[in-house]
Amino acid sequence: MPTTSAFSLRRRIAGWTLVAVAVVIAVPVAVVAFLLAVSASASVPVAIAAALGATALGCALPTALGTRLAFRRRRAATLLITGLLVGAVALASALTVFRPLGVRPAPLPAQATRYWTLPTGSRIAYTLTPGQGHRAAAPVVRLHGGPGTPGAGPDGLDRDLAASGFDVYTYDQLGSGRSERLSDPTGYTVARQVADLEAIRGRIGAPKLILVGSSWGATLAASYMAAHPGNVAKAVFTSPGALWAPEWAKSGEGDIWDRLTPRQRERMDHLESSPRLIAWSVLMDVDPRAAHALVPDEEIDPLFDELLSTVGSAATCHPGRDLHEASSRSGFYANQLTSDDALRVPDPRPALRTVRVPALVLRGQCDYKRPEIAREYRDTIPGAALLRIPGAGHVIEAEQPTLYRASVTAFLTGRPLPRRPE
Repeated sequence: MPTTSAFSLRRRIAGWTLVAVAVVIAVPVAVVAFLLAVSASASVPVAIAAALGATALGCALPTALGTRLAFRRRRAATLLITGLLVGAVALASALTVFRPLGVRPAPLPAQATRYWTLPTGSRIAYTLTPGQGHRAAAPVVRLHGGPGTPGAGPDGLDRDLAASGFDVYTYDQLGSGRSERLSDPTGYTVARQVADLEAIRGRIGAPKLILVGSSWGATLAASYMAAHPGNVAKAVFTSPGALWAPEWAKSGEGDIWDRLTPRQRERMDHLESSPRLIAWSVLMDVDPRAAHALVPDEEIDPLFDELLSTVGSAATCHPGRDLHEASSRSGFYANQLTSDDALRVPDPRPALRTVRVPALVLRGQCDYKRPEIAREYRDTIPGAALLRIPGAGHVIEAEQPTLYRASVTAFLTGRPLPRRPE
C-alpha cells in the first residue's frame, strides 16, 4: 500500500505534467485561433484578440487541473500560470510575427508625374513624353512587366520615339509604382488591367494605340488586343511572357530563380527567413486580404524591391554581374494576385489569330523564358515578325540598348529593321 508521501509525490508529478501540457499547447492554440479568426474577418486586431482569448481558455483547463493537484493555493496559481502563458505568447508574437520587417523604401527619382482617375476606379500615375515635329497619328503606350514591376519613368526609347513624332505615355499599372494600391488585393486581375488600358485610351482620346509591352506587359498587350482588336495600330512584344499562362502551368515558362548565383540565393534566403514572412505566406494561402492586413503595401513593397534588385542580374546574360537600375516602387500584391488570376483567364489565342495588327516580337539570345513562348506570339498573330537580339537576356533594353531602341523605332516608323527577322 503506497505511503502518504508517495501518493503526494504522484499528485505533484501529475499536476506539473498538466501544467506542462498547458505550456506546450499555448502556441498551437494561439496559431489555430489566429488563422481561423483572420480567415473569417480579415482583421488582424480581431484575430489577435481571438488568439489571446483562445490561449487563455485553452490553457486554463489543464492549468486548473494541474494546480489542483500540485499546489495549495490553486486559484492564485491557475491565474498566475495562465497569465504568464498568455503574456509569453503575446511577447513572442510581438517580437516575431508582429515585428515590422524594417526594410526602408529607396527614394524615387524625380519625374513629371501626372495622374488619371479612370472610370474603372483606378488612380494611375503616368508620364508623357510629347512627340516632336510631325506628330504620328497614334500615341505609344508603354506597358511594364511584372506584373507590378514598373520602370523608373521615361527612358531612352521614350525619347527616341518622341523624336520620331510619337507621343509616348509610360504609366504605372494599378498597384505599382506611384499608382494607387487597392485596399482589397483580390481586386488585382487581368481583366482590371485590360479595363484600365481601355479607359486610358479613352482619356488620351486616341482611336488607336501603339502598344509596347515588356515581359508581363507583352501578355497584357496581347490580352488587350484580343479584347479590343480594333483599338491597336501596332504592337511590340519585348521578352514576352506566356500568351496564355495555363498552357505553361505544368512545364513552366522558364524560371529566373534557376539562374541565381550562390550569393543571390543566400541573400534571398536571408530576406525570406523572417517569422513574420512565414506567417504572412500562410495567410496568403488562406486569404490574401488577411495577409494584406498583416503586412500592408508600405511594408512589403520595399522588401519586394530589394528582392528584385538582388536577383535582377539573373535576368541578363551575366547573372553574376551587378545590374544597376534606377529605383522604382514595385507592387507585391499586384504581382502575386494578377499572376494568380492569369491562370484562370480564358484563352486569348483564338481571338488573336483573327487580329490584323502589325506586330514585332523581340527575344534576347539568353532569355530565361522558353523560346517557344516568343515563337507562339509570332505564329499566333498573323504577320508578326520575331527578332532575336544577341548578347541580351530578358532585360534587352539594359544589355543591348542601342539595338533595342533602333529595332523598335524602325518598326514603328516603317523603316527596315537593323537585323533580319525570323
